[in-house]
Amino acid sequence: MYKFALILLILASLTGNRVLAFDHQAFDQLLHKSVVTVATGHSTEVNYLLLQQQRQQLKAYLASLSAVERATFDSWPQAERLAFLLNAYNGWTLELVLSQYPKLESIKDIGSFWQSPWKKRFIPLFGNTLSLDQIEHDLIRGKQGFAEPRIHFAVNCASIGCPALREEAYTAEQLDAQLEQQTERFLADSSRNYYADNTLYLSAIFKWYAADFQQNWQQTNSLMAFILRYSAAMGLTPQQQQTLRDGSVSVKYLDYDWRLNAYKP
Repeated sequence: MYKFALILLILASLTGNRVLAFDHQAFDQLLHKSVVTVATGHSTEVNYLLLQQQRQQLKAYLASLSAVERATFDSWPQAERLAFLLNAYNGWTLELVLSQYPKLESIKDIGSFWQSPWKKRFIPLFGNTLSLDQIEHDLIRGKQGFAEPRIHFAVNCASIGCPALREEAYTAEQLDAQLEQQTERFLADSSRNYYADNTLYLSAIFKWYAADFQQNWQQTNSLMAFILRYSAAMGLTPQQQQTLRDGSVSVKYLDYDWRLNAYKP
């Protein structure tokens, strides 16, 4: 396993005067095999039984992430760093689920009264043992993070209520297009985001992380401005869009479905 991880790390090392992109191919192959597209493309489920059979490959990939030194990571371009962290979050989430599967109905079953699964420190990264929360809130969203609201549609919490776990790994070269597609597919899911009777019904994600949609990303300095940017994905009529602009629409946040996003053939 560690020999394989070393090979991956070498592929991500220096060549000439250019730093090669980190090789996420191993994770990409696992996702292609185990992630199943559902809900007419708006969401996905995970074939954990199949992934469990490939667990050693997943562990080898995660070991290759752990082998990256912080100085090396800091030397990468922004898109490379963000793709790395998104894959790390999703990969270790899968590993956490597999550590208890099939004896769980929700990722929350892994936690306890004193500690949620997202605060469990089990991830060897950059010389420390981190939690999923630390990857998301400190490295991705924190003060030194990326000010990128679309990450909320890329990180996956192994739950039905979550945006889809993407069927491929994130890469620096395709990152912007991947994040855009993830955002559109989530907002187009009328079971989790829709407009009815002058009320905008949204996923609780938009309530929990409201501040992230007010950072003037792409000139969207409010949640309504962000939603308007994706009005086509939501199928909003011109009249509905106007209610968002003039603030005459009510907003309600839907309950979150924490059941495991498991594919059941």
